[in-house]
Amino acid sequence: MTRSPRQWLLVFATLGFAASLMSSYVHYRLLTDVSYTSVCDVNTTISCAQAYLSRYGSLWGVPVALGGLMYFAMVLVIAGLAGRSTSKARENAPGYVFALSTLALAFVLYLGWASYFVLKTFCILCAITYVAVIAIFLISGGATTFPMKTLPGRARRDVRTLVSSPLALLIAVLFVAGAAMAVAVFPGDAAASGATAAAQTAAPLPAVTDDDRAKIAQWWEVQPKSEVPVPADGAKVLIVKFNDYQCPACKLTFDTYKQILPKYIASGQVKYVVKHYPLEPECNPYVPGGNHYASCEAAAAVIMAKPKGTADKLEDWIFSHIGPPPLTGEQVKEAARTVGGITDFDAQYGRAKEEIKTDAGIGQLLSVPSTPTFFVNGRKLTQVLPAQYFEVLIQLELQRTK
Repeated sequence: MTRSPRQWLLVFATLGFAASLMSSYVHYRLLTDVSYTSVCDVNTTISCAQAYLSRYGSLWGVPVALGGLMYFAMVLVIAGLAGRSTSKARENAPGYVFALSTLALAFVLYLGWASYFVLKTFCILCAITYVAVIAIFLISGGATTFPMKTLPGRARRDVRTLVSSPLALLIAVLFVAGAAMAVAVFPGDAAASGATAAAQTAAPLPAVTDDDRAKIAQWWEVQPKSEVPVPADGAKVLIVKFNDYQCPACKLTFDTYKQILPKYIASGQVKYVVKHYPLEPECNPYVPGGNHYASCEAAAAVIMAKPKGTADKLEDWIFSHIGPPPLTGEQVKEAARTVGGITDFDAQYGRAKEEIKTDAGIGQLLSVPSTPTFFVNGRKLTQVLPAQYFEVLIQLELQRTK
């Protein structure tokens, strides 16, 4: 490999490695910190979280960002060692990178298709890695000077050389050990979400300092306020949540806010209403690019379960099975029967969809940008706040209405 292609490979591999490292960090924080918001989450269209927390964000339970990290690290190692190797190994190096990049290119094309055409989401960090992979593919392909069918034989000779070199062998061992450790310590999507929610539910909430309370009050005062067409029925505080049963953040708020809402609802001071805003065009015409399949069936199942008194139990089941992999419509129907006691789902589905569409229409009227979106006495909240901060908002509204 000549100096110029090697330098460019190092440049793009470093760029991709940095983007993958940041992606891994963001994905980890999303799974372990309910209040975390990434800087690349601009809206529902430009969002890292939408991509990482989707069914395309992990493969066999391993975040794809870690796969990118390993790929770019391998390119850096190969290109780096090529500068210190024999002339024959330098000649072979671009072929190894090209073979790796062919597989990587196929994978990023699939992820790009999933992001842009299925999820309808642009992930900034993902796009950087896509560009880096394409550049490495083109550079290594142009620098390869031998037929690729001879690569296996060349690789066998280089492996023998690698085994005889203490430095190269140490790098290979460290690389494998580091990759295994990263996969082992990184929380799985479902496990991390469940563990985070369970830990926050079981543990006492951290106290909110007076300084934090003052800052929250100052911030809350300037939040936009709307007239929400939902009756308060005499409650001092009306909380309306626009919800999607396939939304990980909706699950987190469902789990964590259980610690604070019941006592206020029981007192009669707070009325809590869930409105359905599934990100699926079948029952929500305001999200033509929605991809949360089976969220319509899930919302409909909860509506059907209310008269039977099994809605709470069914909600628990749906959110505990949110995935990955995501629920299917058939799974929801089966849960509606076994958990919710609904034996005529298909017969009721049309009526339930009309109720969902009405809720979605209210959400559109209120310019709901994403799920979950809360309205607390009309003030819009799109951030997922820790439970103790959300409770401060309730207390502020109760003080306001004294």
